[in-house]
Amino acid sequence: MLTRLAALGIRAPRRVLAVAGLLLVAAALYGGQAASHLASGGFYDPHAASWQARNALESTFKAGDPNLVLEVSSPAGVDSPTARSAGLAIVADLRSQKYASQVTSYWTAPAAVVVARVIGDDNSAPKRAAAIFSPLVGTHDGVTVKQGGIVATIRTVNDLTKSDLTKSEMIAIPLTVLALVWVFGSFIAALLPLAVGLCSIIGTMAILRLLSAITDVSVYSLNMTTAMGLALAIDYSLFVVSRYREEVRAGATTDDAIHTTMRTAGRTVLFSALTVGLSLAAMLVFPVYFLRSFAYAGIAVVALATVAALLLLPALLKVLGSRVDALDMRALVRRLSRRPAPAPKTVEESFWYRLAAGVMRRALPVALLVTAVLVGLGLPFLHAGFGYPDDHVVPKSEAVHQVGDDLRTDFTTNAGSTISIVAKDISSAPTQLDPYASNLSRVTGVTSVTSASGRYVDGRRVAPGVGSMRVGDATYLDLQTGADAQSSRAKQELAALREVPSPWKVQFTGQTAINQDSLHSLAVTMPIAIVLIALATFIVLFLFTGSVVLPIKALILNTLSLSATFGAMVWVFQEGHFGSLFPDLTTTGYLVPTMPPLMFCVAFGLSMDYEVFLLSRIRESWLESGRTSADNTRAVALGLGRTGRIVTAAAVLMAIVFAAIANARVSFMMLFGSGLTLAVLMDATVVRGILVPAFMRLAGRWNWWAPKPLMRLHARFGLSDVPQRSPVVVKEPVRV
Repeated sequence: MLTRLAALGIRAPRRVLAVAGLLLVAAALYGGQAASHLASGGFYDPHAASWQARNALESTFKAGDPNLVLEVSSPAGVDSPTARSAGLAIVADLRSQKYASQVTSYWTAPAAVVVARVIGDDNSAPKRAAAIFSPLVGTHDGVTVKQGGIVATIRTVNDLTKSDLTKSEMIAIPLTVLALVWVFGSFIAALLPLAVGLCSIIGTMAILRLLSAITDVSVYSLNMTTAMGLALAIDYSLFVVSRYREEVRAGATTDDAIHTTMRTAGRTVLFSALTVGLSLAAMLVFPVYFLRSFAYAGIAVVALATVAALLLLPALLKVLGSRVDALDMRALVRRLSRRPAPAPKTVEESFWYRLAAGVMRRALPVALLVTAVLVGLGLPFLHAGFGYPDDHVVPKSEAVHQVGDDLRTDFTTNAGSTISIVAKDISSAPTQLDPYASNLSRVTGVTSVTSASGRYVDGRRVAPGVGSMRVGDATYLDLQTGADAQSSRAKQELAALREVPSPWKVQFTGQTAINQDSLHSLAVTMPIAIVLIALATFIVLFLFTGSVVLPIKALILNTLSLSATFGAMVWVFQEGHFGSLFPDLTTTGYLVPTMPPLMFCVAFGLSMDYEVFLLSRIRESWLESGRTSADNTRAVALGLGRTGRIVTAAAVLMAIVFAAIANARVSFMMLFGSGLTLAVLMDATVVRGILVPAFMRLAGRWNWWAPKPLMRLHARFGLSDVPQRSPVVVKEPVRV
């Protein structure tokens, strides 16, 4: 297949590029407005009991937890005529809104803010809330109105994320161009990865818009599209163009160089794409569409970057020919500075060859030392805490954060923290509603319980009930607490409420209950995703290498590297160390739970990307050798010598893309960008440059071992990028 693609690019390059150009224009026109068609939620499990109870509240009772808070303040006090008039006007405006209900305020009930509920799910409600509060907020006649609550927070997060994405692209793309010119030397060659990246990004946006007509797709997946599109384009283009240049320097014609490049580097790119794509596809098993959306975006961008690298690059290389090295900026700098061109170096003279040789001379102590450091870095992750995003994830300068802080510090009852209990059928014991509500109100931390039969405080009935809270044999109760929905205190209160005996089957909902149920579903699903990633990676690497040892080694080293990354993220984003690096960060003592699965799948796939690049050249040298222990050691050094610079350059370029995302103002996007930046750099340097040579030196010829049945299977179905020789048979351990 790869040979045919190369032949197509050589035979009709301009037709290939013309068709690609037309498809790109069509995709740009269709996918250009993708952001407006994507959903803004997707953090919660729609199958959880708490989410079903939330839906029952809305469908049966037209009710739900208050999710919009408007804080009214005035230098003259909230009892001043101006403030009172403004507050009552807000109440009247909210009550006239189609999607607003359950409106209460300081001037109409014992509350210090205007509280309302906006109807809709976590995608539609924030949009409706923005339309409601936008005309109301601001300062008028000395009265200041600020928005808060979960729907306003989600809307703020979405707005910040979209503007941050634009800003990160404006930072990443120019820096990437400069870095590509530095890596390639030629300005023309530096444009090739951008062409591949542009195709994959625009094509993926069109695919995401198409998918949004079928299923929910999160708007946050656009960050994945841009970052992965650029990152993989850089990786694949670097590998293909570098191999092409290597063949040309060896004396091959343009056509022969393209054929050889596609047969070798092209096959490696294909295997790399398989490992990355399968790692990202594992997110499809999660019940929350936030993570599934990243799988959609990731699979699409990997597929399109691969097609562009395997189809467009050969055509571009054929059209450019020797002009691929035109506009050599390094040569220009040397002429201006009157410096001679550097003398060509052999592979054995390269830094990475010498590093590998030095590591392998002291393989055991180096492996033990580096492993101990990575394990130490990963230890903080054992104390990781998790909580869903609220107003803490945006800067303190944002109104929703300020309102949230006021609710937590200035009021005994948190208007944004309500627990609701839904009973769909109380016909078996209808008279037990009063005793149950009374018992619930005695739980520590509960300030009041409102039901159809009455309002209770500390076990006593203090007010009549709300008739609309019962419909037929179904009813619900609202519990007010003073705890923040994300706090450990709120979780303890919820656990205590669940312990109160109920006369019927009940379901708990509200932000705390929804968060806990979604955390549980992620915890249950994560092992499945890990097993799928490990199994897929093992199969692909076995087909690539014919070894069962190398896939196991790759899984262990990648897990070790990622654990160190996660530990560092806990240390910074949960515990607050080096917080000054992120001025907009508010340390909450927990991480957003969707981030570790997302980072694991993305970082694991990218680390396997580098693993495949390195193993391809090691295996090539190994198969051309006498296959002794000494040949294994030399093959490792040659493989690292030939790919070290490319892999490191790709990692630096990829780190630029992710570091631009780390410049975001939303804390979980800071975590995403900085975590992947660290993971990519650590994997390309510490793991590929030190641990891989050390472990492959210690394993010796066992690196290439597989049971005889699997050897026969690989001989029949395995795919390689060099001509096959007879399989290696290791009959007994070889001491090295």
